[in-house]
Amino acid sequence: MKDCLGIINLDENEEKILELTAHRLLGALPIAGRYRVIDFVLSNMTNSGIENIGIFTKNKSRSLVDHLTNGRPWDLNRKKDGLRVFNFGDFNPQYDDVHNFLDNIDFFEKSKREYVLLSPSYMVCNIDYNDLMKYHKESGNDVTVVYKNIKQHSEDKFVDCQVLNLNENSRVIGVGENIGLKSTTNISMEMYIMKTDLFIDIVYKSIKSGMHRKVKDYINANIDSLNVGAFEFTGYLACINSIKAYFDANSDFLNEKVNKELFYSKLPIYTKPKDECATQYTECSNVVNSIIANGSYIEGTVKNCVIGRKVYIGKDTVLENCVILQNSVIGENVSMKYVITDKGTVIRDGEEVKGLESNPVIIPKKKQF
Repeated sequence: MKDCLGIINLDENEEKILELTAHRLLGALPIAGRYRVIDFVLSNMTNSGIENIGIFTKNKSRSLVDHLTNGRPWDLNRKKDGLRVFNFGDFNPQYDDVHNFLDNIDFFEKSKREYVLLSPSYMVCNIDYNDLMKYHKESGNDVTVVYKNIKQHSEDKFVDCQVLNLNENSRVIGVGENIGLKSTTNISMEMYIMKTDLFIDIVYKSIKSGMHRKVKDYINANIDSLNVGAFEFTGYLACINSIKAYFDANSDFLNEKVNKELFYSKLPIYTKPKDECATQYTECSNVVNSIIANGSYIEGTVKNCVIGRKVYIGKDTVLENCVILQNSVIGENVSMKYVITDKGTVIRDGEEVKGLESNPVIIPKKKQF
């Protein structure tokens, strides 16, 4: 896919996850112990051979830019092409991305790439875009969007996501919003591939008419005139669009099948490396079915948890079904269940913090209990 320009558009709705995105973008949110949400789509693009990637971001970008560095973890630190971050737009891409694309239209026009792949960051999966490109070329579609068929009442994890209505030829004939009523539905992964010329034309037409402020809104509104096809993805998918979805995704990573698919396949997920020692486990520690990143010190009991880097867990402390972000300190004789702590959180000795599986407790950044 060297002839494809990758665009990561951070236009996600963060209203249901504000407790964790108050000081960072959703794409920069830590996940699975040592990764960030954006690592998945960024790795998917580079693993597929895309060498020119632009990230269109918004305010609160410091944490994201610090994580991306110069793109070296993804082999994108190049004089020509490589990784570009555009964070100086006047419009919030959640509501308007065409103006940000227009302000940087030279990036598209001078890329000399025939195709554009547009994707958000909050769709967590491990996908080979070469399969998508092959399908797109063979089908002759103007636009191809990736979707996943969700069954067995698991669609409640994808509430508020877009739903595709397809005909027998896998052409999109309608787009709606998932409200969690059907047992089977086609969830749009909001990944679109099209010719670069068409993408530029969509931006100009949206600006000229004033009717559409987002590229995907233009596509959805013109499915009668555009040949919009759908490509089915059959692997694991999580959409990080709420606190519950974030908690459930971290819990899914403890499943051996999901973990192997995401992190131990032929297409690895890359992230910014940290020079830290291995986690230390004392004689009194007890760790069961958990992910624990480097640099931590464990003295207590940890069950079904995801623990970030440089986390201290004191003696006689019991953590169950928790997501603990980096640099947190959990004191001695603490009891926690169904809890998410932001980075740098301090839990004092003897405290008890418990939430519900359907409604985890969130301890914001550096709030002490």
